[in-house]
Amino acid sequence: MPLLGPGDLLPRRPRRVLVAGTSGSGKTTLASRIAASLRVPHVELDSLYHGPSWTKRPSFEEDVRLFSAAPSWVTEWQYRAVRAHLADLADLLVWLDLPRKTVMRQLIRRTLVRRLRRQQLWNGNVEPPLRTVLTDPEHIVRWAWNTHSRTAVRIEQLVARRPELSIVRLSGHAAAERWLRGPLQQTERG
Repeated sequence: MPLLGPGDLLPRRPRRVLVAGTSGSGKTTLASRIAASLRVPHVELDSLYHGPSWTKRPSFEEDVRLFSAAPSWVTEWQYRAVRAHLADLADLLVWLDLPRKTVMRQLIRRTLVRRLRRQQLWNGNVEPPLRTVLTDPEHIVRWAWNTHSRTAVRIEQLVARRPELSIVRLSGHAAAERWLRGPLQQTERG
C-alpha cells in the first residue's frame, strides 16, 4: 500500500494506531488527539519505559504486551524492544515526518520549559540540568538531532515487511490538523 497523505481516506476505521516520528516531533500529543477522536485508550510508552532516575522499568516489555493485547489503543512507535511487536499488531501507522529544524525548535522549547519549571515527568523524573546537553551524548536534544533520519529508514523497512499496513505521512502540523479534521473524522462516520 502506498503512503497516504493528509487528504487521503483511510480504508477502514483503525483500532490499533501507532504514531511514529523523531523525539520531540509531537508523537504523544498527536497520539492523544487520535485516541480522543477514536474514543480508544492512549498509552504513553514513555510512562511505561521510564522508571526512577531515568532507568528502564523491568516490567516495560510485559506492560506493553498486556496493553497491546486489547482490541484498541493508540501509542507511540518507539523503543527497539517493542517496536516490531507493536508494528505487527497495528492496523494504522501515522508518521509525523517534520523537518529537523521544526523538531529541534519544538524540542529545545519543550526541554527548556520542562527544566525551568522543574516539571515532573514519569516516576518523579525531571529534565536534567541544561548544561548536560553539552556533556551527555544521549541528552534528548542531541539524541533527536542524531537520530532524525532513522524514522524514515524504519518506515521503509516496515513497508517492505508489512505492505498491507496503512501508513499516513504528515509533513507538518497543518497536515496533521487537516488529517485529524478530515479523513480521520470521515472514517469515524463511515
